[in-house]
Amino acid sequence: MKTILTFLFLGVIFTATSVAQDDLLSLLGPEEETTEYIEASFKTNRVVNLHSLENTAAGVLDFKISHRFGFLSGGFYEFFGLDNATMRLGFDYGITNRLAIGVGRSNLEKAYDGYIKYKLLRQSKGKKNMPLTVALFASAAIQTLKWAEPERDNLFSSRLYYTFQVIMGRKFSERISVQLSPTVVHRNLVATKEEKNDVYGMGVGARFKLTNRIAINGEYTFVLPNQLADGYNNGLSIGFDIETGGHVFQLHCTNSTGMIEKAFFTENTGNWSTGNVHFGFNISRVFTLKKKKE
Repeated sequence: MKTILTFLFLGVIFTATSVAQDDLLSLLGPEEETTEYIEASFKTNRVVNLHSLENTAAGVLDFKISHRFGFLSGGFYEFFGLDNATMRLGFDYGITNRLAIGVGRSNLEKAYDGYIKYKLLRQSKGKKNMPLTVALFASAAIQTLKWAEPERDNLFSSRLYYTFQVIMGRKFSERISVQLSPTVVHRNLVATKEEKNDVYGMGVGARFKLTNRIAINGEYTFVLPNQLADGYNNGLSIGFDIETGGHVFQLHCTNSTGMIEKAFFTENTGNWSTGNVHFGFNISRVFTLKKKKE
């Protein structure tokens, strides 16, 4: 009987204390609602070739090695593409969490490229509810091959290319993210009269998260009709992202040889139906150069 009375007494004391605490908290007013920004729509700032919704974090340098072997259709003689390779070395840096810049060099056409990317809107919930992320992207590239006809009056401007994109997307759940990338590529010089200097296209990217460290990525890039010469195709890339600590390995198959927008939107000669597909990878290694302020 004493034990029962003791428990009842303790219960009354606990209930009274809880009510008193709630009364004191109510005097402070309702808890202020905060804004939660949605992160990790993709594991890196690339889907495969396309820039993703993500930016390199502020103060972080991302060293990226992108590699595409030759076409699988080369068969055993070309060791299914392993005898050939196209590469790009790049550095991406986050100036802020919304603003990033990057530079790179490709052995395809010995091209150098640079870009700037700004998150105009960020998907969020809570106090500020924003249903999607919107980023603005601009890049410039220059090919440095020797002139095919050096005796001609060759113009430096003929080597230049520009790309402008709006990247719009949403992380629908912890597993699924989708984005669209309306794109315009301007080429100062084109090879034939059939080709347009300004090429308009669309990129579509998606991610499905399998585990905390592995995801499936896919992208499709296409251009509007009658802008390119015959023989050029839309791009399709499918692969896996594997995160291992400070590294992210992206293993994929793609019919795009180049790794900058001018190449994989306007100069894509690969074709999945004929086996002209590359096996390739991106390796991302991040270095924190500037620590966050506490």
